[in-house]
Amino acid sequence: MAKTKRLVYISLLVTMALVLSLIERNIPVPFLTPGAKIGLANLVTVVALYSLPKKRDIIMMIVVRLFLTSIFGGSISGLMYGSMGALLSFLIMIFIKEVLKDKVSMIGVSAAGAVFHNIGQVIVSICIVRNIGVALYLPFLSVVGIVTGIFIGLSAHYVMTYIYRLQIGNYLISMRE
Repeated sequence: MAKTKRLVYISLLVTMALVLSLIERNIPVPFLTPGAKIGLANLVTVVALYSLPKKRDIIMMIVVRLFLTSIFGGSISGLMYGSMGALLSFLIMIFIKEVLKDKVSMIGVSAAGAVFHNIGQVIVSICIVRNIGVALYLPFLSVVGIVTGIFIGLSAHYVMTYIYRLQIGNYLISMRE
């Protein structure tokens, strides 16, 4: 039964991330930086990072979300940018959460993840256009990433207060420990 609950929870996270991603495509972005987004789907990634005990479950959630987002309204290039961004973001968030857990909050983890998501996308862009000059765009993306990362981190912190209250067997309760 615990395996079924885990799969249902991961499926709900994927569904929420997919819906948030599709909604975000229709939101006009007030940033001066073209291509910058709020990163609403990353809210679910941060929630998964703090609510799922196994890293492979988080990776599975991210991979499924990326593929479904590409199928429902993306492109292959969007999948490449999203995959590299998600990979670097996930790696830095895991590192900061586990190594610097006493010094960095969920908000800091989210902000670092947003910046590294942008770094991953710039790396893909450099490889595609074969011009390192694209990296000059990174400081602008990083500023936007820090701001949106803080917003996503605050939102995730708020959401986690309610997720910790859930009573779905012992699964979600044991995740706090």
